[in-house]
Amino acid sequence: MNTSSPYPYREMEEALRQLLAEHGSNDYARHELAPLIAAKSLLMNHLYEDLGLASRKEMNALMQEHFPALAARKPENIRWKKYLYDLLGKTAPACGMCQDFDECFDCQIVQ
Repeated sequence: MNTSSPYPYREMEEALRQLLAEHGSNDYARHELAPLIAAKSLLMNHLYEDLGLASRKEMNALMQEHFPALAARKPENIRWKKYLYDLLGKTAPACGMCQDFDECFDCQIVQ
């Protein structure tokens, strides 16, 4: 009997949802945004694009408002998706195909 999840990234999505929920500034951030951001983080575009935002500036504003502790620690030159997965000690599914590889690669956050 195969007990593996039919959705191979379910554990990563849940870990990211938990991380975001722990750092959410309010119920909306913890219960609405955290699951949405976690799910969208598995897609293949930049996180701001998959969230329907127009720019990285909008992404930063969203995260600063709703996840201020995470935003305060994020290095300026690291993309949000990469940063969040670094905090988990994981690699986002899209990272292997990203065109910004040179700007983002090997930026593990020292905790």
